[in-house]
Amino acid sequence: MDHHLQSPLSFIFLLLILTISHPSHGEVGTSAQYGPPFLPTACYGNDPGQFPSSNLFAAAGDGIWDNGAACGRQYLVKCISAVEQGTCVPEQVIQVRIVDFALMTVSPASEDGTTMVLSDTAFGTIANFTASSINIEFQQI
Repeated sequence: MDHHLQSPLSFIFLLLILTISHPSHGEVGTSAQYGPPFLPTACYGNDPGQFPSSNLFAAAGDGIWDNGAACGRQYLVKCISAVEQGTCVPEQVIQVRIVDFALMTVSPASEDGTTMVLSDTAFGTIANFTASSINIEFQQI
């Protein structure tokens, strides 16, 4: 093989190996936001102790609700894109707790049919709060 071709081919092979060996552990979905009132919830009723002191919580969409098994699950969530450029807070990752079912929240979500509906505080931490929905990467922990 020609020596001049070996170097670019080696680089491409190395790049391919690095890409394959760096698996993503997160899933991709969409998110909306909702505000108060938050009680009662589908998970814990009228118990105000269900909410983390950080106010970083969410309602599970139909795809992750799992017949109520999602209650109490913790997720790492990151905004990855939105219709309007500049909506996401770059590299900001939050941890949220599922406390409700998106189809049953007392307050309406800013958009229906999303993977997860974040509290207004959680949404505003990872994205511009004026957006109605964002694309997220999320991982259960």
